[in-house]
Amino acid sequence: MKKWSVLLALLLCLSWASHVSAKTTFRYSNFFPPTHIQSQLAESWCKEVEKRTNGEVVIQYFPASTLTKADQTYGEVVSGGIADIGMTALGYSRGRFPVAEAIDLPMGYTSGVQATAVANAMYEKFKPEEFNETHILFFHAHGPGLIHTRDKEINTLEDLKGLKIRSTGTSGLVMDALGASPVGTSMRECYPMLQKGVVDGSCHPIESNKGWKLGEVVHYMIQNFSTAYTTTFGVFMNKNQWSKLTPEQQNAIMEINREWAVKHAEAWDESDKEGMAFFKEKGGIVIPQSADEAEKWREAALPVLDNYIKKVSEKGVDGKAVVDFIKANM
Repeated sequence: MKKWSVLLALLLCLSWASHVSAKTTFRYSNFFPPTHIQSQLAESWCKEVEKRTNGEVVIQYFPASTLTKADQTYGEVVSGGIADIGMTALGYSRGRFPVAEAIDLPMGYTSGVQATAVANAMYEKFKPEEFNETHILFFHAHGPGLIHTRDKEINTLEDLKGLKIRSTGTSGLVMDALGASPVGTSMRECYPMLQKGVVDGSCHPIESNKGWKLGEVVHYMIQNFSTAYTTTFGVFMNKNQWSKLTPEQQNAIMEINREWAVKHAEAWDESDKEGMAFFKEKGGIVIPQSADEAEKWREAALPVLDNYIKKVSEKGVDGKAVVDFIKANM
């Protein structure tokens, strides 16, 4: 009897060991804080992967840059040293994604859903070699980046001339083209700079009025949709780690990716609604643009697109084809 008990215990141990070894664990790095809806969605993606793979794939989630810094996330995922999966803004790896840079240009975005659809469609169309170092899961992008000012109403393009507008990357190029003086600094520094009058305004998505409390220190919002930019965020995975998954697991994750890209996009738009409500609650004034004025702004920003096409052509990229594709799919 004792012999059978020992044998049964051994079999149970082997079964347990087999169950444990069947689990694959990955680490997911994200710079958004845990309270941010984009972080919460990333965490829910992790849980959904575990659920739909029947617990075979487990993902440990690290928000708020606790695993990698935002501008180092992509490189760390490529190397596979610290993070297996990551989410970050493509703009944090300046010059690394010449094709994808086109997404963030002032195309005239009106929603996060639209910008997200454009980002994923562009990738599927061109499959840029610049992403070959990782396995792309999906992209998402925020709603229109608009100009907000402290003390001065912006009704015409001339009103913007010479104003110091906090803006970075693509938005800085747009501000320069429109005649403003871009001041490049992080979003974290934006509130005190506006509060102290160091800058006259800021170029940011509407959601930031609540998310970063900027609605407390800006009083006017010009709806310059014709020159609205976006910021593209990529969710990517180390190629070697992806290859460890079974075809069934990969298919389950790809299905989740399609669903979560939409969830992230819709969350950006919902955040924009909340940002607008907060802005108005604080006494903010929204300034619409006439069709004629919007066209003036659009024409003034065209050099940003032209310069992009010229710059990437030197790297062997058909920038015009990418820009034309985005415009056709807006």
